[in-house]
Amino acid sequence: MKKKPPSQSSIQPQRSNSSPNSVGSNHVPQDDNHDSEEQKALDAIARQFAYQIISGFDKSYRWHSRITAGAKERFENERWAESQLAIKERIAIYEQSLMDIVIDLYQQVHPKQQDQHFWKAAKNQYTKLLNDHPQFELAETFYNSVIGRIFKHSKIDDNMMFVQPSRCYLPGPDRDKVIYSFDTSGTVRAMHESIFNTYRFKTPFDNLSLDLENMDKALRARLNREQLASVHAVEMLKPVFYRGKAAYLVGRICMPSETLPFVIAMQMTDDGKLMVDALLTEQHHLSVIFSFARSYFMADTQNPAEVVAFLQELLPHKKHFELYMSLGFYKHGKTVFYRNYLQHLENTSGTTVNKGETVELSCADKFELAPGIKGLVMTVFHLPSYGVVFKVIKDEFAESKKITREYVKDRYRLVKSTDRVGRMADTHEYMNFRFPRNRIDQELLQYLLDTCASSVTLTDSELIISHLYIERKMTPLNLYLQQQTDPEKIRNVLNELGLCIKQIALANVFPGDMLHKNFGVTKTGRVIFYDYDEICYMSERQFRSLPKNDDPYAIDTLSVGPTDVFPEQFEHFIVGKKVFKDILKELHGDLMTTEYWLETQRITAQGIIQNFTPYPEQYRFVR
Repeated sequence: MKKKPPSQSSIQPQRSNSSPNSVGSNHVPQDDNHDSEEQKALDAIARQFAYQIISGFDKSYRWHSRITAGAKERFENERWAESQLAIKERIAIYEQSLMDIVIDLYQQVHPKQQDQHFWKAAKNQYTKLLNDHPQFELAETFYNSVIGRIFKHSKIDDNMMFVQPSRCYLPGPDRDKVIYSFDTSGTVRAMHESIFNTYRFKTPFDNLSLDLENMDKALRARLNREQLASVHAVEMLKPVFYRGKAAYLVGRICMPSETLPFVIAMQMTDDGKLMVDALLTEQHHLSVIFSFARSYFMADTQNPAEVVAFLQELLPHKKHFELYMSLGFYKHGKTVFYRNYLQHLENTSGTTVNKGETVELSCADKFELAPGIKGLVMTVFHLPSYGVVFKVIKDEFAESKKITREYVKDRYRLVKSTDRVGRMADTHEYMNFRFPRNRIDQELLQYLLDTCASSVTLTDSELIISHLYIERKMTPLNLYLQQQTDPEKIRNVLNELGLCIKQIALANVFPGDMLHKNFGVTKTGRVIFYDYDEICYMSERQFRSLPKNDDPYAIDTLSVGPTDVFPEQFEHFIVGKKVFKDILKELHGDLMTTEYWLETQRITAQGIIQNFTPYPEQYRFVR
């Protein structure tokens, strides 16, 4: 229990800049206690400032946890529409909490009147409050957000905020608070029964005996007899991971020579009972479940650092910031990303690296324009050695784009709070993002100045962009199709393109600009949509058929409204080459019909929530 310090809101210490008083040659010394009294007053204000922020964070986290914990009841009662509203509400919590605390601080402390001594003292006092705090790392980010809001993100200074963490978290001390361990000395079935005796749901299972049999068969198909005999532990995270119409129990099977993911995927039957849909033991399946193109999980925990540490062991190729984001802590994920970014810059700065008896010089790569066709709305660039792209809104758009800068920002906010169904990339918004100027390619710098000058500030050592988005790097689909020669892979990626468009539409989002350059291909071959400046809800478009007559001028005289869409024209611009068009039409020809879009519009208008499983169909149990 934190003890609240006495209120010091009326105290406004000011540091004296005047010289000591003197009369002639007689020097009148200051009071020896003056500096110490001033320091005490400063510390008191800093302590109150820090306490108000930690109190604001704790309140915000309780609110976040309350919504997250409600996922269990929403799942059990199949309240899918409420689940989607909860996604939006939980995202909005952070900004609301931040606004409340900043308003309160201005009323109490007048932050902008304070000097550097105050900010160092405030950070020091806040650091003390983080001792033994179960969410200390998230609380650091909240403090950063407060400082960022006060100074409009113009100051990135580790003396004032937590650019670097206050301490390095070593996983393990709280492992028992987030992990269940199950006895593996008996039969496989007994172990599975023990799991379901631990995780309790109010909704009954449709056929638990069948589920246990399916799980037994799946595990025995994955592990031979010797491997099963060597299993010495099965560890499961205590939080249940809820998203969409599914719930996941996430853990691992521990053997002397290897460790496997162990994920039980559960859904509801048509008559509202619980069933086990799949048992997943492959790392790449778990990776897709935690994909950057899916909505954040609802997984209730008071020890997020320990949960993320466990997930990192299961998914060593995932970045720490990606795992925090997947749990809904996207603001802290941004903080961890920025730290990772700074570390990467340092590691690729062109310094001498010792490797055994040899000495190698690592070459510093430079930020450059991203491969592919230049965008009409965004300037996109990347660092070749780093796995993200940076997107900056242009000052002026092409004439074909009848939109504004604020409209583009609103589209990105829409995607943030939408169920991305594994087909829309998560993006993260940053203010005053800094790049080392000596790492900026000259062509990129000139292009930024030509297209985004209002967002760019140059100093002797830095390029500062006032507003940008960061997104996972993918291969643009148009480049993929140009480079790929394997017919099977081409066919697969065009099938993925059709599925991507259809699944986004069933999630109530019309993609708008469906040129293939606006889709990316992941390392696993999935197609993801990432251009959001023209997206809208399905209800905001009028799907129409072209005239059916022999008049060659009929289309020219057709009256077209700003919301009209003619699906029969899609085949002319989604993909370029005729061979690709023919494959897409063969696999997803219904996309080019008005009937398909009208039916999809009808489904979304009824509020029917779709269920897209993130693992292959062949892994689902047959019932």
